[in-house]
Amino acid sequence: MTTAARTRGRTVGRTLGALALLQATLPVDSVVTAAALLRRRRAEPAPAAQRRTVLVSGGKMSKSLVLARAFHAAGHRVVLVESGRYRLTAHRFSRAVDAFRVVPHETDPAYAAALVEVARSEGADVYVPVCSPASSIADADVRADLEAVGCEVVHLGPADLRMVDDKASFAEAAVAAGLAVPDSYRITDPQQVLDLDLAGRPRPYILKSIPYDPVRRLDLTLLPRPTRAETEAFVRSLPISPEQPWILQEFVEGTEYCTHGTVRDGRLQMHVCCRSSAWQLTYDHVDHPGIRAWVETFVAAQGEGFTGQVSLDFIEDADGVVRAIECNPRTHSAITLLDGHPGLAAAYLEDAPAGAPALEPVGARPTYWTYHELYLGLRHPRSLPGRLRTLRGGRDAVFDAADPVPFWWLHHVHVPALLLGNLVRLRPWLKIDLNIGKLVEPAGD
Repeated sequence: MTTAARTRGRTVGRTLGALALLQATLPVDSVVTAAALLRRRRAEPAPAAQRRTVLVSGGKMSKSLVLARAFHAAGHRVVLVESGRYRLTAHRFSRAVDAFRVVPHETDPAYAAALVEVARSEGADVYVPVCSPASSIADADVRADLEAVGCEVVHLGPADLRMVDDKASFAEAAVAAGLAVPDSYRITDPQQVLDLDLAGRPRPYILKSIPYDPVRRLDLTLLPRPTRAETEAFVRSLPISPEQPWILQEFVEGTEYCTHGTVRDGRLQMHVCCRSSAWQLTYDHVDHPGIRAWVETFVAAQGEGFTGQVSLDFIEDADGVVRAIECNPRTHSAITLLDGHPGLAAAYLEDAPAGAPALEPVGARPTYWTYHELYLGLRHPRSLPGRLRTLRGGRDAVFDAADPVPFWWLHHVHVPALLLGNLVRLRPWLKIDLNIGKLVEPAGD
């Protein structure tokens, strides 16, 4: 049997196994969903005094559902947007969604015009992108066109977004604001790394692609390597060029944190902070005044007009020094901790009173994705007691007794449809990401 045939066989086996596991729980989930639907529902919220139509993209993602529910609960009309591949997203069936529209993928030249047309035809007052790394730039570039049809955009403008999304220019902006970051260098030629005396530095360094690289983004190869020849071989193996710059960054050991911030005109309106991991699907808020102050100082330094969503990664070393590693200018999944909070919609749509603190999920229960926890517990039985404690102590990021259909649809239609699509095309996949609502594929986004 050829290697390709074995790979196809494994893909078929894994896909059929995943489908079987998902459908095995169909009776239980159907009973729970039916019971929730039959119970007396909460009354629909009254329209807000200034009712707006809010356009929310990224319809397949859990964080888009959180925002849709928040805007709906505040009395606004919600239009959810997603690309054609994910037209069966579970979230379109949420009671919080008034309309669902399909647009081209963000790489399609027709994306911007289609989004503007949706905003115009739906009478959208505000656009809140819930975007992937690839679509964040497209959403920044269409901002002026949306504003031209009367739709406010809660997303950084093109210049600001490119500045913070570029790891090197972000580090420069942070230093200019008097904030701590790891020692960093923009690299456009492998020789630049080889010309530095890394062996004489107190800490090792790592190389990261500045453009988003789904293949190498978790590569933490420490530099220098044991010999100069090994260092040179590694560095020259990377696709470094002026068109694809990299950042050489000091590797600081310590506790890692991830944050979400919603910003209006340089003011932090909402802040969530969690300990982070490489593939995180549980979130628990941490009150860290030092990190919050870092974010507040940074966004204020960018001035008026700096409006959007910024998610930052931090490292705190043994001496308690907090350094920002990078900034991702988009919604972070940690926002699920604010699901149901009455102030969430206002943090996006209204300027908070002067001196008011940023909204935080203080006291919120941790969030998780039930099927993810159960799957890992079954795959690693020793972890099952801890997984069960997580289930008891937190809450599912998707399930809501007053809005139960998205949870049922996610596990029994949305994800199965993606699996069947890959099965028909014999496309391999690495993981089922219930949070993002997609199959993680080799070299995917």
